Amino acid sequence: MDDSSDRTDTIESVPPILLVTGPSGAGRSTAIRVLEDAGYEVIDNLPLSLVHRVLTGPALTHPIALGVDVRNRDFSTEMMLEVIEDLREDPRYRMELLYLDCSQDVLVRRYSETRRRHPLAPSETPVDGILREEQLLEPVRSRADILIDTSELSPHDLKEELLRWLSVSGSDLLAVSVQSFSYKRGVPRGLDLVFDARFLRNPHWDPELRGLTGRDQQVADYVAEDARFGPFFEKVSDLVDFLLPAYGEEGKSHLSIGIGCTGGKHRSVALTERLAKALAHKGWQVSIRHRELERPLGGQAQDVSGKRA
Repeated sequence: MDDSSDRTDTIESVPPILLVTGPSGAGRSTAIRVLEDAGYEVIDNLPLSLVHRVLTGPALTHPIALGVDVRNRDFSTEMMLEVIEDLREDPRYRMELLYLDCSQDVLVRRYSETRRRHPLAPSETPVDGILREEQLLEPVRSRADILIDTSELSPHDLKEELLRWLSVSGSDLLAVSVQSFSYKRGVPRGLDLVFDARFLRNPHWDPELRGLTGRDQQVADYVAEDARFGPFFEKVSDLVDFLLPAYGEEGKSHLSIGIGCTGGKHRSVALTERLAKALAHKGWQVSIRHRELERPLGGQAQDVSGKRA
């Protein structure tokens, strides 16, 4: 008799375990507080040697978040990776790794503003500690299930981002984020798929469209009139349609798609809006983020979620 469905039902009934880590100053403490407010049982700064002891106690009745910090006395990259793999392979648990990331220059600025010493460089410059920590955590970062770059997020923005991810916690539906960006400012960290729209004709050179954005219908129409737009969008859509179920079957719960252009305000925005709405129409849970449009306004992700019938 095939009992695979019974095993799946058993695992789905187990409260999730969220390992939370990332470089010092990237927002881990803020994330821990948000998770606690959201109903997670939280243990912060837990030594790695105690993780299994905590989980082998009484049966979990609530989701649990375990904060792991490089400052813990027994922290090592090897032990962290071992804990991650053990929990992933153990059929009794549903574990995800949340990694709060941040760019070096922003971390340096945050340390300068707070005048704190870096825990890995108490008698040196914060840069020395940041570089050491980055080297220690790089193998851990590559195994993240959820990667959130906090470089441009305020504590409030980070809370909203976490709550958005938590809203699909426990669902078997892959959550998708689609964001536009400017190549002038670099490709956002943590993207799974990236598409370049710079070959399409640029509304920036039309004086009537320059002050508008890809959210405006005139700009969207202008970009779509490029003879290459239709075939490009069709191929991107076909690829994404093919990949999303495959990623879901592999157990991935979140997928980040980036679309870039020169300024990040016209072509990439129009494409992001169109792709996100097409995915939502097909039933995927989708959020939109326009990095360059949000900068002066401190905007947040717009939810255009769709639900499968």
